Amino acid sequence: MSTCFSGVQKTMRDQAYKLRKMVQQQRFVTCNEEPGLGPRVIAVTSGKGGVGKTNLVVNLGLSLAKMNERVLLFDTDIGLANVEVFLGVTARYSVRDVLFGNKSIGEIVESGPHGLRYISGGSGFLELVDLDNTQRSRVLELLRYFRENTDYILIDTGAGISRNVLSFVAAADETIIVVTPEPTSLTDAYSLIKILVKIRMVPRLYVVVNRAGDLKEAQNTFQRLRMAAEKFLEVSLMHLGTIYEDRTVVSAIKKQEPLVISQPRSVAARNVEEITRNLVLERPHRDAAKETFFRKVLRVFGLG
Repeated sequence: MSTCFSGVQKTMRDQAYKLRKMVQQQRFVTCNEEPGLGPRVIAVTSGKGGVGKTNLVVNLGLSLAKMNERVLLFDTDIGLANVEVFLGVTARYSVRDVLFGNKSIGEIVESGPHGLRYISGGSGFLELVDLDNTQRSRVLELLRYFRENTDYILIDTGAGISRNVLSFVAAADETIIVVTPEPTSLTDAYSLIKILVKIRMVPRLYVVVNRAGDLKEAQNTFQRLRMAAEKFLEVSLMHLGTIYEDRTVVSAIKKQEPLVISQPRSVAARNVEEITRNLVLERPHRDAAKETFFRKVLRVFGLG
């Protein structure tokens, strides 16, 4: 265990240091938020790519929407339109068209099955640090818009530990980390958690084990990560669920059809539905006085 999870690359330490300093230097902002707790904001991330993160985001969002929850998918994986591919849609606009163009918030929101809404981040988030006052006011408008009419915001982050990924994970109150049984997936997930500890912004952490061969492999995978996080980082993890190896997943991806719609009775689709139920039931205490996602987004990106 200690060999598998020992050490973090110098680049990881540098990124952690820079993000920690950025957070410490930003002051808390007042954005005139209305009373209430707003939507549950959940970042879905992974230590490495290719573990099924975006597939989970899309199908989880659709499962929530089928339960009559008002869901927004935010694709913040810069340069990659993976959410669009899995949904089988093409986004006309992105956040950038609101911040730097003349589009309204309503114009950049795409509609999907069961009332699911989706918005592309484009490259706009990388440019948040350079906004002028007018553009900053548009950020506030954007955030308030989703605060008022949304139950869940699912943020599909990029994979890895880039500043963009860490910023959204740090700002969210809850984060789902997707892992597979491969040792590299576990090592990279551990590194991600370690950096969150270093910058002192650890959200409530759930783990989804994807592509498990059987129950024993799923349990062993989660336990390895859980024990390492508890022993060396003093961080608690919750096993939100498992998606077992299922060939219908590949078929759905090739057809650009979400699994819970095209193959609702498949093993993987039922797994996603179970994960959805667990997430809905796992409602953490939310303190109205606590800093919200909307404030933290502004602070982490230096917009205060």
